[in-house]
Amino acid sequence: MKFISGKIRLFQNISKTCNGLRSRPMSKSNDIFYGSQDSYKGEKLIYPAATRNQEPILQVLKRFIISDTDIINDESPTFVEISSGSGQHLAHFAPHFPGVKFQPSEVDENLFGSISIYATNCLTKNILQPILLDIRNKLSCYGFEENSIDYMYNANMMHITPFECTLGLFENAGKYLKPEALMITYGPYSKDGIITPQSNIDFDISLKQRDSLWGLRDINDLVRIGEENNLTLIDTIEMPSNNKTLIWKKD
Repeated sequence: MKFISGKIRLFQNISKTCNGLRSRPMSKSNDIFYGSQDSYKGEKLIYPAATRNQEPILQVLKRFIISDTDIINDESPTFVEISSGSGQHLAHFAPHFPGVKFQPSEVDENLFGSISIYATNCLTKNILQPILLDIRNKLSCYGFEENSIDYMYNANMMHITPFECTLGLFENAGKYLKPEALMITYGPYSKDGIITPQSNIDFDISLKQRDSLWGLRDINDLVRIGEENNLTLIDTIEMPSNNKTLIWKKD
């Protein structure tokens, strides 16, 4: 797809308010889960794709996440996942980084029960309870301060949401990551307007048939959006099943 600068103006208009969303602030380590498990379908979900890709992604994270302690304290790095889905990824990652605070978030409250179960069952107790978060809104709507986050992470969201969600992800990363902090994104992407291999072409077609606003995002477009938000693509890592992990560093 071609980069359309007008969409950035659309997002800037949207992001001035919290969109009427029932925002909840960032969790604390001893928070009780918001709401009843019944209302959030307290079922532990298992997504086959997340099960397959969690270990390859973990190996990438081990190259980039730095923590000087194995104990959670006020100085511990904060890792914020945008669109946590089932909660499987953080449950797999967190025990390997016991000195990092992991904050799951999700716009779909029906997934809160599963995320909460994974967080509660984590033996290292460094996954906070999930927060309701719409990435189109400024993260200040949810209690985050600018230049306060050490790591942002997002997997498999950009291609199954409207493009304004991608714009929101990058604008929020540019504002709320600390200087020189990282955003890590995972999924299928096109490059130079070309999608490969055929399985990704077929996937892109199927996405657009479901919703015309969906589809694989082009790395060149993302690089331009990153530059507008003080984010530089510093590494592109080939992953199984024709996916990529992109490492973005805030200037």
